[in-house]
Amino acid sequence: MQNGLYVSLSAQVALERRLDTIAANIANANTPGYRVDGVTFATELAKAGDADVSFVGEGAGYISRQSGPLITTENPLDMAIQGDGWFAVKSPGGGTIYTRDGRMTMDESGDLLSMTGAAVLDAAGAPIQLDPTAGAPAIEHDGMISQKGRQVGAVGLFSLPADAQLTRAGNSGFLSDRPGDPILDFRSNSVVQGAIEGANVDPVREMTRLIEVTRTFDGVTNGVTQTENSLQDAIKTLGGAA
Repeated sequence: MQNGLYVSLSAQVALERRLDTIAANIANANTPGYRVDGVTFATELAKAGDADVSFVGEGAGYISRQSGPLITTENPLDMAIQGDGWFAVKSPGGGTIYTRDGRMTMDESGDLLSMTGAAVLDAAGAPIQLDPTAGAPAIEHDGMISQKGRQVGAVGLFSLPADAQLTRAGNSGFLSDRPGDPILDFRSNSVVQGAIEGANVDPVREMTRLIEVTRTFDGVTNGVTQTENSLQDAIKTLGGAA
């Protein structure tokens, strides 16, 4: 009977983690470049006397790389990616953050910056410098940037290995345990000027999952309550017999 309590507890821990990811996804449904968080669970067996008891594992998190919708902004410094590429920006610690959030700005010195104030990098990993007096840039599908007909730089696009472990760095940025490779073939990956990519969150699906998980959590909680009541009844009965 006590095994049932432990199994239920493992289920509650798993459901709580799933609720956390769903809540984060819903909260960032309107965050440009956001990637959906998910979690998968596996069954773990443990011995309880002569019987095998199945517990829910702690779960493994993953990040969906599915593309989000393109949203036209007409802002010449906004960029969206078509394909599987990533922009790269310099992290405060000196590393590289990969992102699909293409909202860019230019400061008074001409530095091309992300919305978080990080330097946007070219294919060689160097910051991009524009001419602050030359007006709005023209950005080609391969990331080449021109001002007044003169090429001034190129936005870097990078591919990340499918098995790379991504760690969030802000809402739309990620650190990778494996460095990104510069993209040189722009047939499958390209830059779209004057647009940004929305979150790849399906709010209706996430709300449905939220309802399902909440109901399941309530069911597990009711099961725990019933088990506890049975234990109390058994203790009273055995205590009275003694």
